[in-house]
Amino acid sequence: MSTLIKPDLQQPLTDPGLLTDFLRRGARPPEEWGVGAETEKLVIETATGEAASWSRVGKLLEVLAAEGDWQRVHDNGQLIALLGEYSSVTLEPGGQIELSGRFCPDIHCCEGDFIAHISNIVRVAAPLGLTFLGLGVQPFTPLEKIDWLPKARYGIMGPYMERTGDMGQRMMKQSAGLQVNLDFKDEEDALFKLRLGQALAPLLYALFANSPLLDGRPSGFLSTRGEIWQRTDPDRCGLVPSLFEPGADLQTYTEYALDVPMYFIVRDGRYIDLTGERFSFRRFLAEGFSDATATLGDWDLHLSTLFPEARLRPQVEVRTADSLPQHLTLSVTALLKGLFYHRDAGEHLLKLMWGGDLERLQQSYRDSWRLGLKTRHGRHSLHDIAREALAAAREGLRQQQRLNHRGSDETCYLDDLEPLVASGETLADQLLARWSGDRTRDLALLKEHCAFHL
Repeated sequence: MSTLIKPDLQQPLTDPGLLTDFLRRGARPPEEWGVGAETEKLVIETATGEAASWSRVGKLLEVLAAEGDWQRVHDNGQLIALLGEYSSVTLEPGGQIELSGRFCPDIHCCEGDFIAHISNIVRVAAPLGLTFLGLGVQPFTPLEKIDWLPKARYGIMGPYMERTGDMGQRMMKQSAGLQVNLDFKDEEDALFKLRLGQALAPLLYALFANSPLLDGRPSGFLSTRGEIWQRTDPDRCGLVPSLFEPGADLQTYTEYALDVPMYFIVRDGRYIDLTGERFSFRRFLAEGFSDATATLGDWDLHLSTLFPEARLRPQVEVRTADSLPQHLTLSVTALLKGLFYHRDAGEHLLKLMWGGDLERLQQSYRDSWRLGLKTRHGRHSLHDIAREALAAAREGLRQQQRLNHRGSDETCYLDDLEPLVASGETLADQLLARWSGDRTRDLALLKEHCAFHL
């Protein structure tokens, strides 16, 4: 499968048209489409359930680095990421660990990367007294007791998020999610998939709700992570209403991104803080900053700091699902690949979830974190729509005919999702039904619910 060819990122932005052209470069013919899965996991102390300290997470990364063929990435003198030939292992601000797998031709390939990654980290973590949870929010440890990853960019983002919402630092240090990257063939297809990714957000929050706890007790939400994101930064999070307007195109996404305040630029390996100025990229493009003028690399970096439910980097990235237990992790990728790569299925779900009624979509979006699959969406519940989505995704994957060495197609990654959809009870509902308030019992329950294992 061919790879995307990025232009020279040091290229000065003398023509604003280069911004949207950069997004268009993500297009690929359908026969070259692939899929990428990014999986975040919480790291806790096995004995106590508390968020692992930076020293212990750093030791974990050091052991992994010593055992594999990795390029080490350092920041402030600390090892903070491992880059492989096809994939990477990175750390999030609160020590959450993420696998960014290779961009694969099918989910069978994604599964190979995922299994190898889990085998490595679980084996290394056990002697260190660490456990990984597929859960959307740290269950016990309060925000102020979670270490910051020693990464320069977080020293800029953290203080800024205290000014933009009341849960931005919780998002950074306490939450974990799953992202899926998908291809598009042209500008019209990119807009369709951006709309579909945004329209599916309520359904994805409801279906994959797996974060009902915060600071050691039930939070009142099934996806606390959804509520946290909503209260992080209204400039760069949530839905992008302009993408649903008649005549919207990739320039619409560019216009949205141009007006989002910037965090920083990088010059000579050093982060330059722009948050005090509330510099939009539009202003930076027009005026520069100090002696720095805008480059395509600045635009690429800025796009990576936008966090709507679906974004372009320049592939379509859907960001909604909570982190999930091991057996369900790839079900998100399967559901989205089935819907996004089967146009009829995608159009059907777009009509069900949006259908031209943005106000209804926004209401369901807000309700989904609290009500899960019981959320009403017009004449339907999200439980009803989940059943349709699952059936449509199955058909989409069947038609794609990507087989593994045993002759199985990708619908096998939806099998473990079937009982959940049939019951109408989310993982969060199941966890809350057994929550006792006794720390020892609840830690054992969490490990049973979502700990990763060999």
